[in-house]
Amino acid sequence: MRIYLDLCCFNRPYDDQTQSHICLETEAKLLIQQKVRDGVCELAWSAILDFENARNPFIEHSRAILQWRALAAVCVQIDAPVLDQARRLLALGLGEYDALHVACACRAGADLFVSTDDRLIRRVQTQSEIRAMLPGDALAYLEKWYED
Repeated sequence: MRIYLDLCCFNRPYDDQTQSHICLETEAKLLIQQKVRDGVCELAWSAILDFENARNPFIEHSRAILQWRALAAVCVQIDAPVLDQARRLLALGLGEYDALHVACACRAGADLFVSTDDRLIRRVQTQSEIRAMLPGDALAYLEKWYED
């Protein structure tokens, strides 16, 4: 199973953990990352992750996130097909960076797109060919909690 985490997902541990939904999303995201470390899942990375992460004003956070690039099974560059798909997603209401993340995830052959942005998830679920989930739902899907 190949997964793509957008930058807001990578940044979730640095958000205010006193809010219960943020704390739960952080824990789910960390468990998903452990699955990458354990070889249960493959991580997809992209040039838009590099670009956004390089603009992070917190250097320590940026460095910690960038370490995940080395664990990625694939790193997608932004080329003409990715831009074409991103433009189609833009026309459907996604933001520029969000459209590029989704287009890169699709190009990477990701089975699952994970974000902490619930509005983005809802849009992607109805407008793209990739399965999109919040971290908690993604963890449940990966661990097959509801298949009984």
